[in-house]
Amino acid sequence: MKQALTLPKLKAMKAQDKPIAVLTAYDYPSAMLAEEAGVDLILVGDSLGNVVLGYDTTVPVKLEDMIYHTRAVVRGAPRTMVVTDMPFATYRLGPEATLRNAAKIMQEGGGHAVKLEGGEELSEEIRLLTSAGIPVLGHLGLTPQSVLQIGGYRVQGKTDEEAEKLLRDAKALERAGAFGIVLELVTEELAAAVTQSIDIPTIGIGAGRGCDGQVLVFHDILRYGSGIRDKKMVKSYANIGDTIRTAITEYVDEVKTKAFPEEKHSFPSSQSSAQTLTTQLYGGEGK
Repeated sequence: MKQALTLPKLKAMKAQDKPIAVLTAYDYPSAMLAEEAGVDLILVGDSLGNVVLGYDTTVPVKLEDMIYHTRAVVRGAPRTMVVTDMPFATYRLGPEATLRNAAKIMQEGGGHAVKLEGGEELSEEIRLLTSAGIPVLGHLGLTPQSVLQIGGYRVQGKTDEEAEKLLRDAKALERAGAFGIVLELVTEELAAAVTQSIDIPTIGIGAGRGCDGQVLVFHDILRYGSGIRDKKMVKSYANIGDTIRTAITEYVDEVKTKAFPEEKHSFPSSQSSAQTLTTQLYGGEGK
């Protein structure tokens, strides 16, 4: 029977050059399918704000949203490591407030770790979390919670200054106790350099082939939803959205034309019950 990854095993996968497969999922059925498919780690991302709650950004996502969805994912994938995003404005508030919010996610959500977006400036908060027994996954490069500040969804690390800062931030996160780092929308060369310069795993999304693992979103790889856009960093493995839409359209058509339900979808009464009903309705054996 599959067992959830431990942090030592995750670190050993990097040392042994065993790629780490991560999937972002938000509910019970998707988590169940992910575990059955053999993913190493499930991320309950605050991207649920865009993907399943319909927001334009991740900023409106609340702590309660993350806890609610983490519970569902943990029930669906009890033998898989689950990491939960700390949403906007639940950290960077000072170490004590960050610890209080992270502890709430862990205690009420039931996952195994939390993820924070940001670099060296988070070192003190990460040290406090890890010293309290809360594992932390870092996140560098494009940080969606800061998208309004950084000017949109653009590739990070293209300039020498950006590259030097990202490398410095990665080393700072490792020193602070993070067990791994997500690298999002980072140039391939920089992501490879960061991966080689630290002893903890890197998980890439739009960061090329040099990372220790990769993460994509459940809905993206399956094209599950309406209006899924093509993205350079995403590979889709199925088109579930079209299949679902076609099936629902057929159902609606059959209801409208009375083709559904058929006799085989109905539950007949016994002969005596049918006679009783007829008597009650018509006062006899029928019209």
